[in-house]
Amino acid sequence: MSRLLLTATRFLRTPGPRAGFLRALSSEAAETGSREHIDGLVKKDKVVVFMKGVPQQPMCGFSNAVVQILRMHGVDDYSSHNVLEDENIRQGIKDYSSWPTIPQVFLNGEFVGGCDILLQMHQNGDLVDELQKVGIRSALLDKEPDKQ
Repeated sequence: MSRLLLTATRFLRTPGPRAGFLRALSSEAAETGSREHIDGLVKKDKVVVFMKGVPQQPMCGFSNAVVQILRMHGVDDYSSHNVLEDENIRQGIKDYSSWPTIPQVFLNGEFVGGCDILLQMHQNGDLVDELQKVGIRSALLDKEPDKQ
């Protein structure tokens, strides 16, 4: 074992407030990826997005596309979770939804899909209907149709 690993192991095994604090911190981090924790996150708001980055600064093109689609529909009030900040949430959401990629979108606690699914729903009009089911009126309904 490396010297650093041995020192860390001894530190964690040493009784005292520091060791207890670090064990609690480690335990808390593992709980953020638990099914119960993820379930609470996806059911907390009408629209929940697990993404790379934040809506104001997406860190990948797919996450940016999801943000832009929601913005086009006037959906600004949604919960977002930056999976780059917590590896436990990043893996936990993939396990929870059985979907291997990020971003992931949930409506009323139900998994909708990733960027590709949301884009397809936007293009065929299904997203307007799904938003309406959760009590959100799409801003696209208020736009005048293009005159030819």
